[in-house]
This record gives sequence, structure tokens and C-alpha cells, in this order.
Amino acid sequence: MDQSLKIKEAAEILKQAKYAISFTGAGISVESGVPPFRGENGIWNQYDPSSLELDFFHSNPKESWKVIRELFYKFFGDAKANPAHIALAKMEEKGLIKCVITQNIDNLHQQAGSKNVYEFHGNSQKLVCTRCDCTYTTEEVNFENLPPYCKCGGLIKPDFIFFGEGIPHDAYNLSMEAASNSDVVIVVGSTGEIMPAAQIPHIAKRYGAFVIEINPNVSKFTHTVTDLHLKGKAGDVLTDLYAHVFNDS
Repeated sequence: MDQSLKIKEAAEILKQAKYAISFTGAGISVESGVPPFRGENGIWNQYDPSSLELDFFHSNPKESWKVIRELFYKFFGDAKANPAHIALAKMEEKGLIKCVITQNIDNLHQQAGSKNVYEFHGNSQKLVCTRCDCTYTTEEVNFENLPPYCKCGGLIKPDFIFFGEGIPHDAYNLSMEAASNSDVVIVVGSTGEIMPAAQIPHIAKRYGAFVIEINPNVSKFTHTVTDLHLKGKAGDVLTDLYAHVFNDS
């Protein structure tokens, strides 16, 4: 089917949806200059992922924090929300989608204006003391003195999920509830490889949801749960889709 016809079909499905949600992965942020963790140009081809293992962090906090600072507070620090994030935020504002469930930790959905964001892997823009649970913003932490410590003397950790760490309880429950209630899921930029997050579209499909996938490549979802695959850059496709839904094309 021609891409323009697929966009029109997706728009009609979204117009009829009663509980549409979006599920996003690293691919949606590539257009913001944030490289994916996996794949040909992935971060783990340049950095050792063991730096972000929870046990390594606690036993070697200075070494772990050097990688964390370079990746998430220098390299990614200037990333801005792109048209894909903005289109989803506008869809939520118009009541078209109920929430965004994201695997990303870059805070770009919130920056774009999304309100109901369930962060499956946490958020790099928040930090927490591993001793007293006191929370900090990035502006409140001195990244020049590593590792940073809380006023109580506890080690400060970014509030995202390290390897070997469990999914945040609230984010997990809210995501599962949204998936089971949804009738349409817009999957954007996810390879479908990371568990348990990759369960979300499968759970939605099990409960009868129609799955629209936006991805320039084939993913693990494409031939398993996807009903309609829209190939292309997330920003272009979502902007076009939004225009068709609201007759702005």
C-alpha cells in the first residue's frame, strides 16, 4: 500500500479510537541528536555497558560517574525535543492519545509538552540519594566533583534504571494498565528488543488494540503485532499523521 494511503488509514483509525496510547523507544530521539544505545551507531559500540551496572556503580562510583557525566550530562545535555515529540504532545493536548509510555530517559517528551508520560526506565534529569532518597535536579548537582554526594553523605545516582535494577513500580503498573485499556497503540522508534518494556505492544495487542508502528526499519514488532507499518523518520510521519487527523494537511 502507498505510504500516503497508509497515513490516511492510520488517521481514520485514530479518529475512531477511544483510548489511544503511544509507546516510544530510542528511535524517536535520534532526530534530536541522541544516538541509540544499540545498533550500528549505538552507544554501546563506544562505551562499556558494564559502567551502568548497578553493582559496578556502587563499587566503582567515580569510574561509573565519569561515563554517566559524559553520556548524559555533556553529550546529551543540549538535546531538544523534535517534531515527533511535539506531534505526540499535540495529540495528547487534543485528547487523541491518553499517554506516552517511553523507554527513553531523555525528558524530551516532557520538554515537548506531554503531560502523561510513563517513564519505564526513569529520567536522567532527576537524581536521587541512594541513602536517604532525597531528590535533586541537574542544576543542584556539581558534576565537576565526582562522584556527587548528598548532604547526608550518601552517594547520588541518576534516577534512571541501571542494568540489574528493577522497573519503577508506578511506571510499570500505569503502563500495563494503559496497555490493557488501549484500542490503538502508536509504536515509535522501538526495536522491540528490550524487556520487559517490549511487552507493552504485545499486551495491548492481546487486549484487542490496533498497532500502528512508525519506524524506518523492521523491528521485532513488525511481523508479530504490527497492523500498519509507517516507514520513515518519526518527525515526518507523526507530523503528517497529526495533520491528517485534524485536517491540517
